[in-house]
Amino acid sequence: MGRSVISLTEVAIDRIKDIMKTKNACGILIGIKKGGCAGMEYTITLAKEEMHDADVVEIDGARVFIARDAILFLLGTQVDYEVTTLRSGFIFNNPNQISACGCGESVEIRPASQNKLNEIYETH
Repeated sequence: MGRSVISLTEVAIDRIKDIMKTKNACGILIGIKKGGCAGMEYTITLAKEEMHDADVVEIDGARVFIARDAILFLLGTQVDYEVTTLRSGFIFNNPNQISACGCGESVEIRPASQNKLNEIYETH
């Protein structure tokens, strides 16, 4: 398998497959939006049908759609899933993230270069 825009941990793969099964979804859609004190927030929504206007990463049956306008911001990100006493949710280990706000809900991200994205697409 070639390189992908994002990677998924085993825990994230299992959680995404569980979401797909229990919510009758084709996968999840990951994106970003402006917001929060640091400037941007990650978004995750259910993908109830194939999303032809998004990039697709499928690993071991877990399907993630990546919003086109978020690709350069998410390039190289490892998506994990964490369960703690106080919360559970997806974690983004993003090499393009510069900083995060104190509450952890918003981040500052610089986009990766188009050349890095081209390298990934050339290996597929």
